[in-house]
Amino acid sequence: MKKPWAGRFTDTTSELVEAFTESISYDRRLWRQDIAGSIVHARMLGRQGIIPKKDAEAIVKGLEEIASEIGAGRFRFSTALEDIHMNIEAALIKKIGPAGKKLHTARSRNDQVALDLRLYLREETEGAISSLRNLQRTMLKICERHLEAIMPGYTHTQRAQPVLLSHHLLAYVEMFQRDRERFADALDRINVLPLGACALAGTTLPIDRAYVAKALGFRRVSGNSIDAVSDRDYVLEFLSCASLCLMHLSRLAEEFVLWSTEEFGMIEISDRFTTGSSIMPQKKNPDVAELIRGKTGKVYGNLIAVLTLMKGLPLSYNRDMQEDKPSLFEAADTLKSCLAVMEAMLPEVRFNTGRMSATAEKGYSTATDLAEYLVRKGVPFREAHEITGKVVLYCITHGKNLLSLDLKELESFSPFIAKDVYPFLDPSQSVKSRRSYGGTAPSEVRRQIRQYRKILA
Repeated sequence: MKKPWAGRFTDTTSELVEAFTESISYDRRLWRQDIAGSIVHARMLGRQGIIPKKDAEAIVKGLEEIASEIGAGRFRFSTALEDIHMNIEAALIKKIGPAGKKLHTARSRNDQVALDLRLYLREETEGAISSLRNLQRTMLKICERHLEAIMPGYTHTQRAQPVLLSHHLLAYVEMFQRDRERFADALDRINVLPLGACALAGTTLPIDRAYVAKALGFRRVSGNSIDAVSDRDYVLEFLSCASLCLMHLSRLAEEFVLWSTEEFGMIEISDRFTTGSSIMPQKKNPDVAELIRGKTGKVYGNLIAVLTLMKGLPLSYNRDMQEDKPSLFEAADTLKSCLAVMEAMLPEVRFNTGRMSATAEKGYSTATDLAEYLVRKGVPFREAHEITGKVVLYCITHGKNLLSLDLKELESFSPFIAKDVYPFLDPSQSVKSRRSYGGTAPSEVRRQIRQYRKILA
C-alpha cells in the first residue's frame, strides 16, 4: 500500500517493519477524537481560503460518513496504514477523491496525535471528576446513616482510640476531594490546543488557531510549536492523578478486606460483589476489593513507563512517543472500572456497628482520655502518660478493662483521680468530647458532612 511519504523512498516498507511500527491495534479508539479534530480543521481551511469551501464541505461530509461506518462496525482498519490518522485519511480519499488529499494541509501527524490525546484525556478527566463526586456522595449517605456509630480507630493496625465510623469514612471523602481537585487542576493544562504546530515549526499558511480552539472547546492555544508536539506532561499528570486516586481506592479496599474477615467482623460485603472458592464451600471472598488493590500497581507501572519513555528524548517529536498510548489507555480504563465498581459496591456493604462498638470498648482505647483527665487536674502530660501506662498494665495483668475498674483501684495510681473520671473512660463519651476542629465528635462530623454537601452541590 502506498505511503503518504512515498515520494522520498525508492523501496517499499518491510512487512516486518509494518508490524513493528503499527499503532492502529490500540490507537483506533481515538477515531472519534481524530474525526472531530479533522472536521474542525477542514472547516478552518475553508474559512481561511486555504482550500476551496466546496472541498472543505466534501471533506466534512466524508468524515461524518466514515464516523457512521466506524460506529456501526463496518469500517476495515489496516495495519499497513499504521495508525488511526492514516486509516481515516485513506478512507476519506477513497470516498471523496482528490479533495480528501487536501485535509492534511497545514498539519502534521505530530500535532494531530497531540490533539487527539488531549481531546481523549479531557473526556477521561471530566469522567473521573464526575465519578469521584458520585463516590463522595455515596459515602456521605453512609456517614449520615451511621452518624454516631462508634468503631475502634487504629494506628499500626493496633486499636488506638475510639472514633465514629462516619468520621473514619469522611477521611476517604477528604482524599477523594483532593483527587478531584488534582484532576481539575490537570484539566486546565490538558485543555490546550496543539493543532497548528504542525511537525514542529508551525506553518506558512494563514491558519486560524483561535477558531479551531474555540470550535473544539479548548481554553487556550499552545504558545510554542516545538513544545506543543513534544509535550506529554499532560499524559503524565493524568497518570499521576490516576495513581494517587487508585492508591486511595486501594486503601479503602484493603480496609474492606480486613474488616470483612471473621477476626474483625465489622462489615459484610454483598454476595453480588464477592466470590466463592472452587474447593471450600464455606468461603465468601472479597475478590472485588482485592482486585482494586491489585490493579493499582498496574497503574503505578503505567506512570513509571511513560516517565521513563520521556526522560531522555530530545526535542521535538520522536517515534518513541507512540508508546505512551498503551500505558495511558490501560491506566484510564483501570481507573474508570475501579471507580465504577467501588461506587456500585459501597451501598451494598453492611456495617456491623454492634461489633464495632464492642471492639472499641476493648483494648484500653480510652487510655489517652485518662491521661488528658489527669492533665486537666494539673498533672504534667509525661507524668500523666506514665500513670496511665501503669493503669493499663494493671488491667492487662488482672484481665480487666479501664471502665470496669472501681474507684478504689483507680485512686491507688494517683491522688488526682476521683469519681468524675468515669466519663473519660467511656468510649461514647470519649468520642463526644473530641470537639476540636476536624475531630471525631458527632457535632464536628455533622459539620464536615454539611461542608461536603455544599462542596458537592
